[in-house]
Amino acid sequence: MDLFEYQGKQFFASYGLPVSDGAVAVSVDEAVAAAQRLGTPVMVKAQVHTGGRGKAGGVKFAATVDDVRTHADNILGLDINGHVVARLWIEKASDIAEEYYASFTLDRSAKKHLGMLSAEGGVEIEAVAAENPDAISKVWVDPAVGLTEADARAWVEGAHLNPVATDQAVDMLQKLYVAYTEGDADLVEINPLILTPDNRVHVLDAKVTLDSNAVFRHADYAQYDETQPRDEREEAAHAKGLQYVGLEGSVGVIANGAGLAMSTVDVVNQVGGRPANFLDIGGGANAQVMANALEVINNDPDVRAIFINIFGGITRGEEVANGIIGALEAVDIEAPIVLRLDGTNAAEGREILAPHLNDKLMMEPTMLAAARRAVALAEAKS
Repeated sequence: MDLFEYQGKQFFASYGLPVSDGAVAVSVDEAVAAAQRLGTPVMVKAQVHTGGRGKAGGVKFAATVDDVRTHADNILGLDINGHVVARLWIEKASDIAEEYYASFTLDRSAKKHLGMLSAEGGVEIEAVAAENPDAISKVWVDPAVGLTEADARAWVEGAHLNPVATDQAVDMLQKLYVAYTEGDADLVEINPLILTPDNRVHVLDAKVTLDSNAVFRHADYAQYDETQPRDEREEAAHAKGLQYVGLEGSVGVIANGAGLAMSTVDVVNQVGGRPANFLDIGGGANAQVMANALEVINNDPDVRAIFINIFGGITRGEEVANGIIGALEAVDIEAPIVLRLDGTNAAEGREILAPHLNDKLMMEPTMLAAARRAVALAEAKS
């Protein structure tokens, strides 16, 4: 789950990191009221799940309340990389002496957490890495040990921050690591982390991605889930508890397991088709789950054929077969369905399905053959 900037700052604040006072506004009047409460000058900042806000005119300094009104009116409704601004963050403006960069993410190859710190903040870290890689100080943290004070200090000194910032940066980065690990984040990034003229280290921006698989450990994460960007198809799937990502093709994809779903999307592309979605129904393929999946796929007007790719593990083939038959009785499907069923008790499942096969429900023995047939059907109906 990607958080808005203001949500990221609220997340950081809950772990003791210093952030600026501010307020969310969804209208010009709310933005003005927030600025009056905070006192000008303030920053008027678009809240969207994408970068490049400043270049697109989505971040403005407002010296007066009239400036706030003007900027809020201009930014609300602004399209930034395909994301339309529907909310603003009105934040007390900060004086800046220096800008730094700090982040934590997972280095899967090293099986450790990776921290990156640079005295060159305020710009994209990719640009720093390309132009001056030595400006990025890195630390690899063993999850079983954590980020010690000694390691944090060596890391900060390696980044060559202003010496007056060292002690504060060490403390803040240890807190950031706790937020990253205890908060079940995939990424925490502060760019810029600033040093103010009176020598305070302060969080000026926040980019946070949380692991949605850890939501069960965090009751308050429901508020973040509600603000995730979803199109109508994704919203319908989410309401039914399905793992769904909308794409732009004509072959609807249903598979049991994220890995198999990704492979199915890949093989559809491999044989010349374009998947309409990624849909993982998980380990279960009972009638209700399958009906929900087919209903979501069926509501996409661009779908011309549906590829159901099931490999039975814990879920047995006969259960899948009965689930599909039950789903077809519950949902009126317009697009033809191509099924590949393999794995545990697949032969029994195929035997159950055999009497129901027709020009609307077809079965192929392999994943590749099923993909080719689904793509051919989709192209024939386009």
